[in-house]
Amino acid sequence: MTKTPALTRRGATAALLAGGLGAWTAAPALARATGAYLVVGKVERLDPALDALIDADAPVEQILDGFTWSEGPVWVGGKDGYLLVSDVPGNKIWRWSPSQGGQVWLAPSGYAGPETNSLREAGSNGLILARGGLVVGDSGNRCVSRIDLKTKKKTVLAASFEGKRLNSPNDLVLGRDGAIYFTDPPWGLKGDWASPYRQTDWSGVFRLAPDDSLTLIDKTIEPNGIGLSPDGRTLYATDRKSGWVAWDLDAKGAPTARRQFIDHDATGIAGGDGLKVDRQGNLWASSKDGISIFTPHGRRIGIIRADDVISNCVLADDGHLYMSSNHRVIRVRIKARRLAVG
Repeated sequence: MTKTPALTRRGATAALLAGGLGAWTAAPALARATGAYLVVGKVERLDPALDALIDADAPVEQILDGFTWSEGPVWVGGKDGYLLVSDVPGNKIWRWSPSQGGQVWLAPSGYAGPETNSLREAGSNGLILARGGLVVGDSGNRCVSRIDLKTKKKTVLAASFEGKRLNSPNDLVLGRDGAIYFTDPPWGLKGDWASPYRQTDWSGVFRLAPDDSLTLIDKTIEPNGIGLSPDGRTLYATDRKSGWVAWDLDAKGAPTARRQFIDHDATGIAGGDGLKVDRQGNLWASSKDGISIFTPHGRRIGIIRADDVISNCVLADDGHLYMSSNHRVIRVRIKARRLAVG
């Protein structure tokens, strides 16, 4: 694998394995519905503009732990809803709420077939609400799937492009027109970027139209997290090689231009993994520092720091930002609000 200055989530996993935690299979502990949570981080204010989005003294709390690698948190329902979050290597989706704590919601969440040597991560990855249910980056099945929230029945939406299998769909975002944009790096395959199980020598950023037709946005970056601006005309993605990139989209969701949004060599901001965009167009993006908060113009105004790597996040309707942080889930109270879609 080519070495880059970015701290990837795979680097964090490798560090855990080196530390002897790879065989740890304890179930996530139930978070208490009352009483204090363990404080595991803090907010760093870099610019006064941060004050409109989050208080600098807001504590970062751990609510759930014991994951092999947590990813793709999504909030379901309104203020009194619940959180779903993937354990990608553990092949589970967990459910958490303040009143009920945490329990397995779906297992397996991804691949359910016979033993195979091709997979590094058999479970689901990114999760979003779309198509009247839960749409997942189904890493283990190398596809994008829809899961009915009531019956938990799974339907495959996209599994190949131009006759070749997808790698391991990772992160997703819902467009205003019902299209789903997603990234397809090979993290879920044995050997990841050098995997012999890949059917292409590139990793795509795709648009899945409401009629399930699949078009390619870009195949020249090494993508991970993905997000959309509030007007749906700017698409963002994390690029393992360079930092974060952005595409201008036309009225039909097709790219018209690409630009570097954050250059990690120029800024020294390395990362990252998943990202979310709030109602005002600010990016909440995983980086080596934690969650870096960028304005729509690319100025970093704050950092949510924790004592472990953070892979992804979601702005929830209960007023918190929930973050998948290695083997656990953490949160912080925020003022920012999520987009109406995604």
